[in-house]
Amino acid sequence: MAPRLQLEKAAWRWAETVRPEEVSQEHIETAYRIWLEPCIRGVCRRNCKGNPNCLVGIGEHIWLGEIDENSFHNIDDPNCERRKKNSFVGLTNLGATCYVNTFLQVWFLNLELRQALYLCPSTCNDYMMGDGIQEEKDYEPQTICEHLQYLFALLQNSNRRYIDPSGFVKALGLDTGQQQDAQEFSKLFMSLLEDTLSKQKNPDVRNIVQQQFCGEYAYVTVCNQCGRESKLLSKFYELELNIQGHKQLTDCISEFLKEEKLEGDNRYFCENCQSKQNATRKIRLLSLPCTLNLQLMRFVFDRQTGHKKKLNTYIGFSEILDMEPYVEHKGGSYVYELSAVLIHRGVSAYSGHYIAHVKDPQSGEWYKFNDEDIEKMEGKKLQLGIEEDLAEPSKSQTRKPKCGKGTHCSRNAYMLVYRLQTQEKPTTAVQVPAFLQELVDRDNSKFEEWCIEMAEMRKQSVDKGKAKHEEVKELYQRLPAGAEPYEFVSLEWLQKWLDESTPTKPIDNHACLCSHDKLHPDKISIMKRISEYAADIFYSRYGGGPRLTVKALCKECVVERCRVLRLKSQLNEDYKTVNNLLKATVKGSDGFWVGKSSLRSWRQLALEQLDEQDGDVDQSNGKMNGNTLNKDESKEERKEEEEELNFNEDILCPHGELCISENERRLVSKEAWSKLQQYFPKAPEFPSYRECCSQCKILEREGEENEALHKMIANEQKTSLPNLFQDKNRPCLSNWPEETDVLYIVSQFFVEEWRKFVRKPTRCSPVSSVGNSALLCPHGGLMFTFASMTKEDSKLIALIWPSEWQMIQKLFVVDHVIKITRTEVGDANPSETQYISEPKLCPECREGLLCQQQRDLREYTQATIYVHKVVDNKKVMKDSAPELNVSSSETEEDKEEAKPDGEKDPDFNQSNGGTKRQKITHQNYIAYQKQVIRRSMRHRKVRGEKALLVSANQTLKELKIQIMHAFSVAPFDQNLSIDGKILSDDCATLGTLGVIPESVILLKADEPIADYAAMDDVMQGKDRLVRGICCLTCQNEGELHRVTLLLLTSRKVLHDDRGVSYSIYIRSTDQGKDTDKN
Repeated sequence: MAPRLQLEKAAWRWAETVRPEEVSQEHIETAYRIWLEPCIRGVCRRNCKGNPNCLVGIGEHIWLGEIDENSFHNIDDPNCERRKKNSFVGLTNLGATCYVNTFLQVWFLNLELRQALYLCPSTCNDYMMGDGIQEEKDYEPQTICEHLQYLFALLQNSNRRYIDPSGFVKALGLDTGQQQDAQEFSKLFMSLLEDTLSKQKNPDVRNIVQQQFCGEYAYVTVCNQCGRESKLLSKFYELELNIQGHKQLTDCISEFLKEEKLEGDNRYFCENCQSKQNATRKIRLLSLPCTLNLQLMRFVFDRQTGHKKKLNTYIGFSEILDMEPYVEHKGGSYVYELSAVLIHRGVSAYSGHYIAHVKDPQSGEWYKFNDEDIEKMEGKKLQLGIEEDLAEPSKSQTRKPKCGKGTHCSRNAYMLVYRLQTQEKPTTAVQVPAFLQELVDRDNSKFEEWCIEMAEMRKQSVDKGKAKHEEVKELYQRLPAGAEPYEFVSLEWLQKWLDESTPTKPIDNHACLCSHDKLHPDKISIMKRISEYAADIFYSRYGGGPRLTVKALCKECVVERCRVLRLKSQLNEDYKTVNNLLKATVKGSDGFWVGKSSLRSWRQLALEQLDEQDGDVDQSNGKMNGNTLNKDESKEERKEEEEELNFNEDILCPHGELCISENERRLVSKEAWSKLQQYFPKAPEFPSYRECCSQCKILEREGEENEALHKMIANEQKTSLPNLFQDKNRPCLSNWPEETDVLYIVSQFFVEEWRKFVRKPTRCSPVSSVGNSALLCPHGGLMFTFASMTKEDSKLIALIWPSEWQMIQKLFVVDHVIKITRTEVGDANPSETQYISEPKLCPECREGLLCQQQRDLREYTQATIYVHKVVDNKKVMKDSAPELNVSSSETEEDKEEAKPDGEKDPDFNQSNGGTKRQKITHQNYIAYQKQVIRRSMRHRKVRGEKALLVSANQTLKELKIQIMHAFSVAPFDQNLSIDGKILSDDCATLGTLGVIPESVILLKADEPIADYAAMDDVMQGKDRLVRGICCLTCQNEGELHRVTLLLLTSRKVLHDDRGVSYSIYIRSTDQGKDTDKN
């Protein structure tokens, strides 16, 4: 079929030879394209929108062939949510809780821990009623132990493929949208669980955490002089192993237990010798637990960036680990077998995904737990597989080393769990207590009901789809109208009827109606002609209206469109005719007045007027069934159209009569006007004998009189005050003129407005009053001192000579007289000169004005300040330890280091600290305040200084974070001062601290100490008294809070028995709220 525009032209080609009054029914049917040939399926590839008889490509293809039943619904098979036979149950990831899910699966497969938790007494008895469970009330665990009991029972006997741990996560107060440190979570939760179970009476329950996970080691220090041995016993629940510089797990354990020499400045104070002596220190393993947790320290603190980072290095480990060589007391059973590997996928310490490979203690088979998905490994072997692929590979990746039988290598494993090897394997399964089993059975019943409900919904959708399929196949064959009675339905409605994804709405044809409530001929491109039989079925099933039968063809619209098309084709000829007629001179009183602007653009106006209907066609496409144009947009368009002048309206005066200016109009002949009137029948008509508007004549006469009056007034005032107008011979307070003792003051604003009027009296209004009240306070006192009027306030006032003041009083209304008098005081020679103002200064209001100006300086929303870094002994660390290069105090000019996106610290709100300096402008009109700001903007940035954008309500802590990103100096290493004042209150705002726009803040960074022994402790993890990254447990009404200690070698805060100083920065996270303590 021909394109839509060609069909449009063909439908109206008859209008070239047929006049509007000669339009017949045949012409109307041609315009509505009633008898266009319908398209054939297979020949026409897509629907022809210009042909109302084309019913191909409207969505029928999905119904006419054989249809899969699954296409009738979007409901998944509920059996896909059912637990597979001989498989485990997964856990839902609530956003960023995959690290919790991995530990829950590891703890669940610890049969001893699960059995002990089942023995723990529960408050479920309050939930029980009689012999069963309350049906109308859901079970809500009250304690952490009850949450674990219920969770483990569901993991053991639930019929679901995965369960929701949100109750457990909520009870711990964890933020589901923020990923926490997994190792830290493990320590804190074990500490919380041990504390909770310690209150139980049953010893098997009370001591289960210590029996399963607790071991003991001793810090042993031996004096080289006297041989005295000092021991410090300590319990552990996991061994934290440094992996930097190591390739095998056994090397990490050996380094953990390696002997350390305390010599030189790091000597040990021996109580026996009563002096500092050389000594050795090491850790001795005294006892090992049944479950040995080995934490691989992959997440370390990077001092240069102030963030944690992940070490993506390969570590090899075996499935059998013999710990006998490492314990002090030999002869016991210390052979362990691998039972779990916890994996972190991702290159950043703040993002990624956690999964767990866990061995079933009963079957010996390995499973991969990935939130909801559980995968069984083949052949009872651990297979790490794609878990070792980095999410963001780089060119510097190291190759995976070869592993022998029974050994594995991983770059993502962060925790290894080993179980003490025993000859006996657990044969009997852990039994779920009856009350928990009843809860699980009830949840399983709900699940089965849900499966039945989903299956029934699927069946209903399939039945409905089949019925719709039969309906479409039947009706589509009867849609073409042919020569039988027909009706029109919108293409959009037919497409929605054939769209199975949306319910069919009633037919709405209102959007395609013309002003005569019939089918608009321009809407035919979005309508389809269907048989009356199909239309009857549609309206009976779906309703709607109005029905558009053969009577809906609008003759009035077709006739009008015919007239418009003929005028369009005739426009070029008429344009030439009118131009020729305009050349002739109009004689007598037969002419008509036409605006010159209208004559220049009448052809364009006529085209726009004739094209309005064509514009409506474009807007109508795709706007059917209530989906019309936005009402606000259509109102705005109508308003703009109304504001545009129509033809000949440019000579209308505001009163609707002929304008008085003959320069804007010209006289045209009667023949020319008749031609123009064919295109603009509603244009205002003004014969040549029509008089101009009488009201406009009166106003013009009055305006001319006023202009003459204003010119006379301006000339008189200019002659009376020539020096004031030309700004010549003006007095000055700082150099008081000798010829007078009195000077008068007026507002500078009054002088400027008066000069404008004198220069352009016909355009500006005359100034009638002086208006000195602007210079006075509400009490009538002067707002300026004599000193301020000689300096910053001089731009607000104008000084007047006494002779000028007399003339001002005659010419203007003076509300308040302000003058300054010079007097001589005392008998001395020369005498003292005093200057007295009338009215006198108001001290209270003057003080309030100054305070307001200072307050405005401290209430800014966006201003620039400068941070200057004071470099003091910055080479101490670099010179003493060049190989470590851990200084964070070098300026960005000295060293630029790009930070990868993955290493941004989510605990801080990162701001743009390296912005360009911007000028600060103030809205206050006070001149001296502007001068102060201009002076501060002359500040020039020097080396080691950066500009930051800040606001007055921003806290000092937030400023420190900006400084950290700009200078790579951690907040706890920053010492800030301004004008000699130390800034130390992190919670105070910059406004209260006196930081104003363009301030310069000095930054002095604490440098790391040049102590090799202390550095070695940090980098190698040797010190066990103060951990590199350690955790504290805080309990508040059963909730878990996170406290992280980051070891930094910068300030003297904590001392150990070697005299080594450490600085510890504590960040406490309490349900998503961070508080920093030093």
